[in-house]
Amino acid sequence: MEVVYEDNHIIIVNKDVGEIVQGDKTGDTPLSEMVKEYIKEKYNKPGNVFCGVVHRIDRPVEGLVIFARTSKALERLNKMLRDGEIHKTYHALVEGKVTEESGYLENYLVSDGRINKTFIAKPTNPEAKLSKLKFKTIAVGDRYTLLEVNLLTGRKHQIRCQLSAMGHPIKGDLKYGARRSNPDGGISLQAHKIEFIHPVSKERICVELPEIANPITK
Repeated sequence: MEVVYEDNHIIIVNKDVGEIVQGDKTGDTPLSEMVKEYIKEKYNKPGNVFCGVVHRIDRPVEGLVIFARTSKALERLNKMLRDGEIHKTYHALVEGKVTEESGYLENYLVSDGRINKTFIAKPTNPEAKLSKLKFKTIAVGDRYTLLEVNLLTGRKHQIRCQLSAMGHPIKGDLKYGARRSNPDGGISLQAHKIEFIHPVSKERICVELPEIANPITK
């Protein structure tokens, strides 16, 4: 487990492909429990250790995840997330050549929990939620394009569904139309950068992962 930022109130971890953020029906050890063990061992804390899940990213996705070390931080971070005050930037390696230098996608999405998949829906669908994102083209290769994606809303599988509907599914994402899987079973989507005002100290926090090495040739 790679910790990329920590203080007395929050901890930010770089999640690997295949890890789950919070416990689910699989019974696999979630990242939240790994963080608890890390805190317990590093700071020699007896008894139960608090670790609040602020947000999640999908199991096949890698990248930055925030956890709260105190209930006060968790409450404030949850409100910031609802109010759009936590800014998340993703890198997505998609199939095909994206010709636009930048763009904006707006769709109504509906999720089917039975098959764990999200679909484009009509605005008249009472269950559909308006979903928005912006993208910028970073690099274009013969078969793939690397995009920077900024979420303006936080819907389930939003980036995966909207980019697929645009005609450019994420590399390795068979569920949303990719031609073939990735060797590690993940998809080429990375939660690359997180920016927010610290819920307690009020300082600006900006954590960013290194650039993907030679992504177009993979």
